Amino acid sequence: MNSKIIEIQKRIEDRSKTLRSDYLNKINLASEHSQSARKNMGCSNIAHAFASCDKAQQGDAADGADVIGIISAYNDMLSAHAPLKDYPDVIKESSLKRNAIARVAGGVPAMCDGITQGEPGMELSLFSRDVIALSTAVGLSHNVFDAAICLGVCDKIVPGMVIGSLSFGHLPLAFIPAGPMPTGISNSDKNEVRKKFANGEVDRSTLISTEQAAYHSSGTCTFYGTANTNQLIMEVMGLQLPSSSFVSPESAERQLIIDRTVQAVLDLKNSGMKTGEMLTSKSWVNGMIGLIASGGSTNLTIHLIAMAEAGGYRITLEDMNELSSIVPTITDVYPNGKADVNEFHEAGGVAAFIGSLLDGGYLFSDVETLIGNDLNIYRNKIEIVNNELVWETPSKILDQTIIRDTNNPFNKTGGLKLMEGNIGRGIIKTSSLKSSVSCIEGHALVFNSQEDVLEAFGLGELNKDCIIIVRGQGPSANGMPELHKLTSPLNVLQSKGHTVAILTDGRMSGASGSIPAVIHISPEANADGVIGRIMNNDKIKIDINNGTFELQVDQKVLEERDLYKAPSNSEGIGRELFKSFRNSVQSVESGASVF
Repeated sequence: MNSKIIEIQKRIEDRSKTLRSDYLNKINLASEHSQSARKNMGCSNIAHAFASCDKAQQGDAADGADVIGIISAYNDMLSAHAPLKDYPDVIKESSLKRNAIARVAGGVPAMCDGITQGEPGMELSLFSRDVIALSTAVGLSHNVFDAAICLGVCDKIVPGMVIGSLSFGHLPLAFIPAGPMPTGISNSDKNEVRKKFANGEVDRSTLISTEQAAYHSSGTCTFYGTANTNQLIMEVMGLQLPSSSFVSPESAERQLIIDRTVQAVLDLKNSGMKTGEMLTSKSWVNGMIGLIASGGSTNLTIHLIAMAEAGGYRITLEDMNELSSIVPTITDVYPNGKADVNEFHEAGGVAAFIGSLLDGGYLFSDVETLIGNDLNIYRNKIEIVNNELVWETPSKILDQTIIRDTNNPFNKTGGLKLMEGNIGRGIIKTSSLKSSVSCIEGHALVFNSQEDVLEAFGLGELNKDCIIIVRGQGPSANGMPELHKLTSPLNVLQSKGHTVAILTDGRMSGASGSIPAVIHISPEANADGVIGRIMNNDKIKIDINNGTFELQVDQKVLEERDLYKAPSNSEGIGRELFKSFRNSVQSVESGASVF
């Protein structure tokens, strides 16, 4: 095992001693209470809990049969969640076979960032994670459960479910993903049409046809964005079955995955394993390494901090940055490369990815998982033998253009880097940048919204070398929306030979692709951050190799400038309901949580 990784893990352990001790005390008290909860619960309460069951199940519940609580994010608006519609019925049938009972404990809201990108609803996106955590807690608060299964896939949904479930960390927990939709038009072809549309070379109907050819059926989107990064991390952390992340929703394996997950959580319950105990500092370090080595979504830098905090561990951007300087990038999946997640799965998938990292000494193997206390089983591919799932054969890397061993990586370092300077701190996704892009110097063009940037692009005002500043996009300003719609026009500028970069206190999900983007800048403009004092034509230097970004303006001049703060834009499309969130949200470095 890499000695530096051990050092970081021990540092997290030491830093979190008090927080972790308090957390374990909390879930141990909850465990003691839950063991007798149903026995001592009022008869009317028990009757209400199982009134919709058949008579036999009502009696079993009263007699103490194991009960699994299902938290579902099913809705028709997310293609990744549409397959979840039928999962509860399969879980219930699988539970009955094992003399257990499964009940849908509650649903959680699940918005599609693909629909809300560039729209007012995107300002609710990051906050929806904490709403999902609250909703998960409400579902599990019925307190009649011996285990829990979460059905969620995308962006804020999985992190929210993890945060909420860890408040019930005395229960064993498992996640069941839906799997990706079949490959449609390639992501690179889709991106080319987007660029042409942004440049006025194709019309809207052509773009719509292209987008519909890409997003064309139930299942997760096929690019390696936040949703699929969630799945990989859950698998690396042992909260999903091995090799389950990218199995097709329509496959025979998917149905058996649901069934086997039921067995797994019941086995954990019988062993006395609590999820809050199962996820140790080694588990969280493995999760961070999974993110870094795969070149995953920058959103997870925020979510991992918030999730770990909910489980009694304090991890930081410094931890991720140090890990990224050690851990190599061993996958090349769009938007970093050309392959989609289906091709990644066929090339060996998560199992080959985990195996490569284990062989290189980059993952802790001595961790608890859904099916044992050794991560090595997660290097094995999923197979069906006698209509049952087995994991007996190590997955091999079948395409070196998609997955590589750690001794022959795509990059010797990870896909993320912490940037620091007199503007503050931010992160940059380096895994998709050309090696030639290491140091950028340019003059600022300052905007107060994504819409203003798009308008300037349409007027031809961005046809030059520039560093675009988009400020007033932090959590306390407007909920920290993603600025994904800027990707295509910035790619157009880059393809014309212009040197462009972006600095923002908002998010871009790592979807910036080949555009150097220092994002999540903290302090944000609304927290008196220097980004709120930058003016047009200010000179800025971004040195990616050294991890610095500097505003080359005299400090005295800077202090004399007025500080920009985003205007109150909190009405309409539900935004008025989230005023308390904007007023109480922590910084991105603390996970941008309201808890």
